[in-house]
Amino acid sequence: VDGVSTGCTLPNVRKTFSTNLKRLRSRKGLTQEQLAEKLNIGVRYIQLLESFRCPNVRIDSIANFAKALGAKPAEFLEE
Repeated sequence: VDGVSTGCTLPNVRKTFSTNLKRLRSRKGLTQEQLAEKLNIGVRYIQLLESFRCPNVRIDSIANFAKALGAKPAEFLEE
């Protein structure tokens, strides 16, 4: 975009996702352990996702998190 920064860098997207995952999980009143159990995944994965060092997340995983947390997938990427 002709040198104009959109702010949509991979680290920013990861930070936004991490922050929103934690916020949405807390809003639902779930611990990391409870969410991991609900999704049949390891709690360590939830911990990584909620850290600012989170790995890449697949679209279908975001959809699964959204369903488990009663949220829309887009809510995970909103700043």
